[in-house]
Amino acid sequence: MTVTPTGRTAPAAPFPGAAPRRARRRRVAPYLFVLPALLLFSAFKIYPIGRSFVISLHQTVGGTERFVGADNYTRLLHDPLFWTALKNTAVILAVQVPVMLALATGLAVALNSGLLRGRTVFRLGFFLPMVTGLVAYGIMFSVLLNRDYGLVNWLLDLVGAGPVPWLTDPLWAKVSLGLALTWHYTGYNAVLLLARLQSVPAELYDAAAVDGAGAWASFRHVTLPGLRPALLLTTVLSTIGTLQIFDEPFVLTGGGPDNATLTIGVYLYQNAFKYFDFGYASAIAYALAVLIGILGVIQFRLLGEKT
Repeated sequence: MTVTPTGRTAPAAPFPGAAPRRARRRRVAPYLFVLPALLLFSAFKIYPIGRSFVISLHQTVGGTERFVGADNYTRLLHDPLFWTALKNTAVILAVQVPVMLALATGLAVALNSGLLRGRTVFRLGFFLPMVTGLVAYGIMFSVLLNRDYGLVNWLLDLVGAGPVPWLTDPLWAKVSLGLALTWHYTGYNAVLLLARLQSVPAELYDAAAVDGAGAWASFRHVTLPGLRPALLLTTVLSTIGTLQIFDEPFVLTGGGPDNATLTIGVYLYQNAFKYFDFGYASAIAYALAVLIGILGVIQFRLLGEKT
């Protein structure tokens, strides 16, 4: 305590070193907040990724791991089943994804139209397949498309069409897989596109109408440019999802018939948990990651620059 010349008591001076400590706590506080998330991310993301790469350089022989270097990656190049799986995945990606995105775009435009009554009900109805469990809807389609007692063949029989071997013929098995994927993901992509479509200014449509643009011209010159960021997002997400596709072919066809629906995801699973060749499975996983990265960069280059 200090007494001033006027006889008043001066306020107590702050404790020496208090200010620097408060400053240090302020600087450390953000790191303490992010530390738990960083530890969890390191334990469950970074470590498995690094460990998987180490495993991809080994081969399990007689229950023991043996370092083989890049042999698993070299094996990929000469594995016909891997190329079959890659080809099947590429076919699904090239056919199903554009069809699904085209349907989702049309659906988003319809759901955004003021002429449609009960839009909320329709939006909910088209999004509902997305909340259905992957295994559950795979089993549902396997029952619907069953050649002998499936509902689809029963309806075809009513109109005089013969039974279709949906799940037992290589071509129809691919078609069945595409139908299941389209049913499950179209509504989800439509909701993403609809959210973007609602942010397109109505003045642009008014200006297009003043210029004499019809419905198709407005869609081409106003709607599609407005949807481009959302189209880029849905294209990238759909590409990643298709390259990782596993649940649908595993439940519907098990990769058959005759490996017609064998995808990279199913082949990776077979090597890891059927043949217990974890080194080769890890090499497949890294090849898949590189492929996804390359396609992602290409898509961003093609669509992102105009966005």
